[in-house]
Amino acid sequence: MNVIARSWSASTEPWRVVYAALGLFLVSFTLLHFGFYQRRLILDTFGYHRYGIAMAHGKVPYRDFRIEYPPGALPMFVLPAVDRPGFSRYNREFQILMGLCAAGALLAMAWGLRALRAPPRRFAAALGFFALAPLALGSVLIYRYDLWPAGLAVAGLAAVLAGRNRLGFAALGLGLAAKIFPGVLIPPALAYVWRTRGRREALVCLGCSLAAVAVVVVPFIALSPHGVWSSIHRQASRPLQIESLGSAVMLAAHQLGDLHLTMVTSHGSQNLAGSLPRTLGAVESVLLVATLLGIWTAAARGPASRERLVRYSAASVTAFVAFDKVLSPQFLIWLLPLVPLVRGRRGLVASALLGLALVLTQLWFPIRYWDLALHFAAFPSWLVVARDLTLLTLLATLLVREREPAAARS
Repeated sequence: MNVIARSWSASTEPWRVVYAALGLFLVSFTLLHFGFYQRRLILDTFGYHRYGIAMAHGKVPYRDFRIEYPPGALPMFVLPAVDRPGFSRYNREFQILMGLCAAGALLAMAWGLRALRAPPRRFAAALGFFALAPLALGSVLIYRYDLWPAGLAVAGLAAVLAGRNRLGFAALGLGLAAKIFPGVLIPPALAYVWRTRGRREALVCLGCSLAAVAVVVVPFIALSPHGVWSSIHRQASRPLQIESLGSAVMLAAHQLGDLHLTMVTSHGSQNLAGSLPRTLGAVESVLLVATLLGIWTAAARGPASRERLVRYSAASVTAFVAFDKVLSPQFLIWLLPLVPLVRGRRGLVASALLGLALVLTQLWFPIRYWDLALHFAAFPSWLVVARDLTLLTLLATLLVREREPAAARS
């Protein structure tokens, strides 16, 4: 431990790196408002504004109006709408809110890296990647609410790494209530706590997650059980979205073999219709479940180390992104605070692959999205194929086996 402590000099103390990363992120975040980043925007904030204004007028979500998002997302919609502003001001205030969520995610990354006893170079590289990621992904970062659940996910993981297990599981529960994906971090974290702190503590931590979900979700179920169930059913029954892995296979076949494709707009996205897309969507769902179960089993059976917890947590979210029937561009935001935490050469390769996936996504979204969705144009189609293959390579990089140190005992 003394060797690790000496690796930080007076000029490279963690807080200096954090401040530099926050400043770099502010620059990146600001640049998203200028130049080509503002071309052909596709905004979800129109819908957020509508929901927020309705709630500001006292209407109850799920009961008084239909909404497709989970209850944990609602604070992000209503906070910028408290004084019922017009769309322009709402849009600005929403972006400020997302900037604060991003800053919180960066601070949580720093907390986790300190718990991992990361040396200065690793510390700076991870935070620097997150700070510059907005420039690689583009404007989708500031017009979607995904930085909120992403921040909760990394905060929950960091708390577990730091030994604040119950707090961490409560944060993961809140993230699950905001968007489903933070829930895939719970099984590997639960296995880690079980192995290091015992069964009783693990069950208490699981109860903390369930309690956090219940606090957010149960009031809306009590007010409108049918409305909440309809929202869940709409999301669970979504067809094969045009950027998903299964769609990438069909887009490649369309370009190479003239496979006929039909696009339909439903569930808030552009999707492929027909029996083959339905079949591929079912296959993807099976692959997703099987891959997650495999990842969680591997996490539970190996040494209970913090580094393994980070790696399998990042792999769980990557699998969720890669194999889901829906792969919207904003889903890559979920990976931004997690993948850079992975240690060593594996972490460098994984971060490079994630960076490539971000750039490939920005090359078609939003500027060429409608060329893809309406005309199945060749260039954006091949970009989708390349991006999805990059995500699969990222997943393989995170899962390839290596010799690992024995777990430190609690």
